[in-house]
Amino acid sequence: MVPSFPVLGIERPIAKLARRRAGGALLLCFAVLSLTPGTTRADTIVVMGDSLSAAYGIDPQVGWVNLLKKRLGDEHEVVNASISGETTSGGSARLPEVLGQYHPDIVLLELGGNDGLRGLSPQQMQVNLSKMIERSQRVDARVLLLGIEVPPNYGPAYTDAFRDVFTQLARDYEVPLLPFLLEGVDLDTMLQDDGIHPTAEAQPIILDNVWSKLEPMLAPSAVAGG
Repeated sequence: MVPSFPVLGIERPIAKLARRRAGGALLLCFAVLSLTPGTTRADTIVVMGDSLSAAYGIDPQVGWVNLLKKRLGDEHEVVNASISGETTSGGSARLPEVLGQYHPDIVLLELGGNDGLRGLSPQQMQVNLSKMIERSQRVDARVLLLGIEVPPNYGPAYTDAFRDVFTQLARDYEVPLLPFLLEGVDLDTMLQDDGIHPTAEAQPIILDNVWSKLEPMLAPSAVAGG
């Protein structure tokens, strides 16, 4: 018998049919994937704040940061890296480690109140917050500034300079700003005995203030397919 060898460029009918079916199955797989709703990774949110975010003097479960966790449910992770008594200098020193540990998508900066209570320089506060914004943006984290105000007895020059720090930072770095964290909080009836820290009753108001600026920044939990 003369041995038969396959001829290059000519496929046997069965092999050709198998290849067609395999190719068709692959195309069908791509088509199904294109019609399946895509998903995006939920945001990780880090709150860098002081006692106003650390639920000083109240049950942490009713603090506004924990209320934010409950509102978001499992869709987003919320890390409260706030420390009572923290200044912008302390926050700036701690931030690199926090960023490296949690890799946040959004950073909420709620610092400056203790700088004001100590009468520290608004200019230095601005430098410290600038560093925090820049470090966050370098790791592709979006920043939300949560502003605070000092009592009027500090004098108009200081209170105006203090307030202007947040406005200027928001403008320079093109980040959203909540001008006053305690907007709408009754400072006569919703502060603790120290006259500084909000009560549990004030926490839902604070959350709504933050939510008004944070909600537009959140990534959707799913992207609709079409």
